[in-house]
Amino acid sequence: MTTAETIRPPGGAFAALSSRNYRIYLTGQSLANTGTWMQSIAQDWLIFDLTRSSTAVGITMALQFLPMLLLGLHAGAVADRVPKRRILLTTQTLNAAATATLAAITVAGVAKAADVYAFALVSGVIFAFDVPARQAFVTEVVPADRLRAAISLTAAVFQATRLIGPAIASLLIVSVGTGWVFAVNAACYIGPTIGLLMLRSADLQPAGLRPAPAARARGTVREAALRILQFCTPPRKLLAGQGQNWSIRYLRGRPEVLWTIFLVGMLGTFGLNFPVVLTAMAKSAFGGDASTYGLFNIVLGLGSAAGAVLAAVGSRPRTRTIVGAAAVFGILQAAAALAPGIAVFLTLLAAMGFVNLVCQAMANSSVQLAVEPELRGRVMGLYMLVFIGGTPVGAPIVGAVTSHYGARAGMLLCGLVPAAAAVVVAAALSARRRRARTEAMGLAGTGPIPLPAARA
Repeated sequence: MTTAETIRPPGGAFAALSSRNYRIYLTGQSLANTGTWMQSIAQDWLIFDLTRSSTAVGITMALQFLPMLLLGLHAGAVADRVPKRRILLTTQTLNAAATATLAAITVAGVAKAADVYAFALVSGVIFAFDVPARQAFVTEVVPADRLRAAISLTAAVFQATRLIGPAIASLLIVSVGTGWVFAVNAACYIGPTIGLLMLRSADLQPAGLRPAPAARARGTVREAALRILQFCTPPRKLLAGQGQNWSIRYLRGRPEVLWTIFLVGMLGTFGLNFPVVLTAMAKSAFGGDASTYGLFNIVLGLGSAAGAVLAAVGSRPRTRTIVGAAAVFGILQAAAALAPGIAVFLTLLAAMGFVNLVCQAMANSSVQLAVEPELRGRVMGLYMLVFIGGTPVGAPIVGAVTSHYGARAGMLLCGLVPAAAAVVVAAALSARRRRARTEAMGLAGTGPIPLPAARA
């Protein structure tokens, strides 16, 4: 870390840009993210075009995120043992090779649904190892006092590329074909690879503060989970909870943690199945084509980018704020499912993107800032496991509902489930607060027994 970066005070949402390493890292990731959004549009449209089935889109999503469900915790432990930059260089190379292969098959005109399924599964395995390392690596390229800004700004840039990627993908699909979208994305992986190689090792987290790599011991993931709970538990509660049931006592004493995890899981499992419902809404509800689907993603990305910038300047969120954001997101998606025209739909879509990203950024930053550095890779593996590990379950369900009952029914389901989950969480937390107030009043009313008054 240079002297200039050390003495320069943080300055708002863009404070992280004062770090040279972060600027280089963010530039490379911007190019990679643009390609990722291009690939997302191409993959969703290709499988839908090959099968004309929303169920097939759901199966593709399930295969893409199934490895995270199976490997997420292990991949997080690997991110704590192996240098994160080495992991990212490896995943970039493998992604480029897999994408180039699908590009060649598609351009040749011999792509089948099975090829898309296989590509989704392979890219999902790579994704499972890439995400925890990438999430935790941000903490190595910025000073600790700018970490929150860096996390939110990274999310903002990721969503801003959603404005560019779908537009380019839509243009390429209608002009030269879907295969060339995959080809361009394969080339986009060169950017982040060069960026990672350009980072100054001396400007990463100082060696004196860098934790030693985790040992390869049995039970590493289980021990990490226990240490996470111990770190988050107030010492008095932890001491009071020693024994076999201390984890149960902890969850009872910290319901905000439990309910936030529940909300994140419900949001990821049912609320964020955009590839399934938006392809169907573009084709069936509004009679559009790939450019219409690209427009939907652009508008969604515009709202998401604005939401990420807002989250970067906000204070540390309270649980009720996260619950409220999840409820509003569900209501907006349910309303979008019933939108009478495309103008209303686009307006609601932008609002959905805004609220969704605010909710995600708050959850992500609060988790990263709450854990010990040597556990951050495993924690983010666990976080992503909860967040997207339910997609293999939710996506096929949403796809089946969409195929049998229509695009609007599928999108309505995606909105109602998170909204209902938020209501359940709000009611549970409210009931607990009432019980806590009642107990506090009862304790306040039980003081020492007054002595009898002296006789005259």
